[in-house]
Amino acid sequence: MDNKLIPAFDSKLIPAAVLAIGIASAGFFAGHGLVKSRLGFRTVTVKGLAERSVKADLGFWPIKFVATGPSLADARASLNSSNVAVQNYLKAQGFAPADISVQNIQVQDKWADSYGQQVSEGVRYVLTENVMVRSTDVNKISTASSGIAALIDQGVIFSSDSYSAGPTFLFTKLNDLKPVLLTEATRRARDAAQQFAQQSGARVGGIQNANQGVIEVNPAVEIPNESGEKQIDKTVRVVTTITYFIKG
Repeated sequence: MDNKLIPAFDSKLIPAAVLAIGIASAGFFAGHGLVKSRLGFRTVTVKGLAERSVKADLGFWPIKFVATGPSLADARASLNSSNVAVQNYLKAQGFAPADISVQNIQVQDKWADSYGQQVSEGVRYVLTENVMVRSTDVNKISTASSGIAALIDQGVIFSSDSYSAGPTFLFTKLNDLKPVLLTEATRRARDAAQQFAQQSGARVGGIQNANQGVIEVNPAVEIPNESGEKQIDKTVRVVTTITYFIKG
């Protein structure tokens, strides 16, 4: 046989072939291990809800009224008369002097405006007084604000802007409820995870991560286009989101 017909065997090919086989094998086993890891790393994400019905424990009632006059002295006298009527009304409703404070008094000379010549002399000066009533007796504030029409009969003119839109009621003891609400929400989240695990023939493991969410104070009754702060009755609500490991 002619040796020229047999190609020479390159000894350098042997290490290269071994290296290629090794890389391919390593890739196979690494990939296989990743699949097994993913199959054993199962989780479930669930939510837990907890709610409590509460009552506001602090109320704020802004009262804003105005007086006019042809002179500053006349407008001031009219404002003083309205102020006395408001103070007497609040006293009759059971509010102490410490519950009532005058926020500010605004003075406007309409003749000083660019269109002042169009304003009649009788309403040249406009005085506005802001009174704030603050009390932990929210029922007292609610009752007093609902009977404020009695002051209109005495000549008190109230401002129609948002400042005098009625009282605001707040719940300030959120920190007292926070621990029990979070505990309840977490328990309900775990119950949901256990139900899921049972249906899939598995069991719940430890927590991978958790988000307690935001604790909200909402009105007891949701009314469109109405602020929840106007209601005395509230609902405190928290939703936790927890991811559990699933085993088996």
